[in-house]
Amino acid sequence: MSSEKKTFKERLQAADKKQWAKFAFAVMIILGFLIWSGAWWLLLLILLALDVYVTKFVPWDGWKNSSNETFRTIAGWVDAILFALVAVYVINLYFFQNYKIPSPSLEKTLKVGDFLFVSKMSYGPRCPMTPLSFPLAQHTLPKLDTKSYIDWPQWEYKRLKGFGTVKRNDIVVFNFPAGDTVALKVQNPDYYTLVRAYGRETIWNHPKEFGEIVRRPVDRRENYVKRCVGLPGDSLQIVNGVVIVNGNQPEEIPGLQYNYFVEMSTPISSKLFEKMEVSLSDRRLINDYKRVDLSAWGYQQREDGSWPYVYNMPLTKRAVEMIKKADGFVSIREEIAPSNDAFPYIDNGWTRDNYGPIWIPKKGATTKLTLENLPLYEQIICNYELNDLKVSDGKILINGKEADSYTFKMDYYWMMGDNRHNSADSRYWGFVPEDHIVGKPICIWLSFDEDKKFPNNIRWDRMFTKVHAD
Repeated sequence: MSSEKKTFKERLQAADKKQWAKFAFAVMIILGFLIWSGAWWLLLLILLALDVYVTKFVPWDGWKNSSNETFRTIAGWVDAILFALVAVYVINLYFFQNYKIPSPSLEKTLKVGDFLFVSKMSYGPRCPMTPLSFPLAQHTLPKLDTKSYIDWPQWEYKRLKGFGTVKRNDIVVFNFPAGDTVALKVQNPDYYTLVRAYGRETIWNHPKEFGEIVRRPVDRRENYVKRCVGLPGDSLQIVNGVVIVNGNQPEEIPGLQYNYFVEMSTPISSKLFEKMEVSLSDRRLINDYKRVDLSAWGYQQREDGSWPYVYNMPLTKRAVEMIKKADGFVSIREEIAPSNDAFPYIDNGWTRDNYGPIWIPKKGATTKLTLENLPLYEQIICNYELNDLKVSDGKILINGKEADSYTFKMDYYWMMGDNRHNSADSRYWGFVPEDHIVGKPICIWLSFDEDKKFPNNIRWDRMFTKVHAD
């Protein structure tokens, strides 16, 4: 009797031990994933597995029996590619994700050119929020320059059980909170910075300069990597560049660096720059020796009419000690940030080095709302927790009702870079919601030095090394 005419019972009886073993293994994986995720619709996959491995009503591998060799070859490639795409999608979604360090915000802990394995299991993977997307493409398909995802459907935020939770000083990969709205032609600085600089009407009415304005779902926003310095419920303040949490000053992180103005009588040598681990892009000489007047910067002209060499660059504590001992050293001073350049952009004198105090919202906690502290939390209330917020006649209205307090629906985190004066972080765009957390970098699997050429640009000493938060 041909397989096409066999009944369901006959197909079950005809299956051999190998077929049943494959089916049993598939069922174990499906049930394990079901228990972990709570997605009961996965039971349907058991029926699929039964047909694939046992009953075979659908000729899943029927292409193997074709007499056309070309067709078998093409079908074989299609089968392999589809399997790879599904496997990569599942692994990328629930277990590991590749990430490349694009900027020096975490120097010297993580360097530009580091390729990381990011563990989704460390904090528990998010269930897909935008499920219909192309694997390995965050929001745009390369070359095609089109969206890599379909907006519908959008699923509610849910995080599966992982190995732990975000700890203070963890290095964390997360979706950029201010990346919900994007001007496609000018994505750096972010949309909200552009609006503050140029006005909303200018951004929307000049598509040639700024491009189309698009909205992105939470899990399709740019990935950022920073250090978590503040946890839900913490009180945080920055005093003269020092982060103080709950009244305590944590141990200083090795590799922490700040921007300095360095005055030299002679140029700094490339050898010294390399010893101090200052990249080519950070070796900023702000004057052209004899021609640039530096009096406005507080520097004095020398007797021969020339000016000193003045550099503006990020340095670690170790590098500062090295430059002080260098030939030609004259003076060094830390770069001072302008006031009112920090979130929430009100006239309070806060800067990147002197900030707060603030309280970091915690799920289920209630805080009093006033017109004074509302700017800190309005982004959370409106954008992250999707309430209608208005201020009318000096009163705060949430979803049409007067409110003098608010209870938070999610945990929030405060993220900062180790390269403190060269990091776009929470000081500039605020809190990171828990539903934006992606995972934890655990391993550097490849690293390229962008200041050197192949093969000398490969940082062999960093390959397959563990990412140490301290």
